[in-house]
Amino acid sequence: MPTPASLRDSTQIVIGWETLNRVGIDLESEFAVTVSDEGETARIIGSPAEIKDVSVLLARSGVRLP
Repeated sequence: MPTPASLRDSTQIVIGWETLNRVGIDLESEFAVTVSDEGETARIIGSPAEIKDVSVLLARSGVRLP
């Protein structure tokens, strides 16, 4: 049975605004995700498939995710 933490990890990415702005892509217009302002960090929320696609894009842009 999946844990709440594993489900949350598959539906969101938390990343610093500085890092996200460096990528320079409007994720909300490119993917079916919501980018929420959490102060110094951005929370990218979407379906597991969309989050996977965003993760791939970020990795190709040189962003390392935990």
